Amino acid sequence: MEKKAINIAGSKLYGPYTPGVMANGMIWLSGQIDVEAGNDVKSQTAGALKKIDALLDAAGVSKNSVCFAQVLLDDISDFAAMNEVYGAWVEDIEIKPARAAFEAGALPAGAKVEIVVQGIKLE
Repeated sequence: MEKKAINIAGSKLYGPYTPGVMANGMIWLSGQIDVEAGNDVKSQTAGALKKIDALLDAAGVSKNSVCFAQVLLDDISDFAAMNEVYGAWVEDIEIKPARAAFEAGALPAGAKVEIVVQGIKLE
């Protein structure tokens, strides 16, 4: 299977990267931010997850295919608020993704949260 780009129309890019890549049944999504969603971490988390859903849909899969998520926070004190939104997003996933979350500071475009996911195309 060849390497395939995963894109969604109208998605703003913050550098020279592809929003997602799929090869050999593996899916890698670039870090997703959504500073336009609002100035708080809950709004930005919801916006980033909405972009992730759209990219997964473009790849022909759903969030059930996500195996790992990495959450980067501008401020670790936003962990509980981010986790509330993220928890609702994974609530109906039988096997929830493994995850790491940590403070990274100085995220692109002044974002409060950036979410990276990796998954597989289930057969």
